[in-house]
Amino acid sequence: MPTIEQLLQWDQELFLYLNNLGTPTWDWFWIFITHKFAAIPMYAYLLYLLYKNYNLKTLGITLVFIALLITATDQLANVFKDAFARPRPCKEDFMAQGRFLMDYCGKYGYFSAHAASSTALAIFLGNILKKWYKLAFPLLFIWAMLVSYSRIYVGKHYPGDVITGILIGSIIGFLFYKLHQISINKLNAKV
Repeated sequence: MPTIEQLLQWDQELFLYLNNLGTPTWDWFWIFITHKFAAIPMYAYLLYLLYKNYNLKTLGITLVFIALLITATDQLANVFKDAFARPRPCKEDFMAQGRFLMDYCGKYGYFSAHAASSTALAIFLGNILKKWYKLAFPLLFIWAMLVSYSRIYVGKHYPGDVITGILIGSIIGFLFYKLHQISINKLNAKV
């Protein structure tokens, strides 16, 4: 069984490998993908799809669930970051061997809120929309994985931070989807 130190060393080595796969030709793309406002057109389109298939009351409930889901993943990531206090790779000396493409590094990185939130949203909305749009789930999941990988590419997170974010986001996204289904079924039973 590997020790914590060995796991951290592997995480650092994998980070440097993946981070150094980047090239200046593609930097703009990954910087764009990692920016939280880059997905606004996609969010607007997803909102349109929900509006098209739900009545206003169900849409309102769904939007409340989305807000709670994003808040939950983001705040849980902050709790973990403060509890583990693991510096981001961009704060470490070995980063001289890597590539950091952002203006701001941040203090702690375990785990990635970007990975958790994007994965949770993909799982939640992918499951909701797949009954009307069969490609919704795989396309949203691919988007979430691109956002997650972008955090390594730009130098902000270790692979372990991202993998943990993906796992926690998957759990939260699925739980919120199930709770959403229960709420919608109760709402429809009253009508």
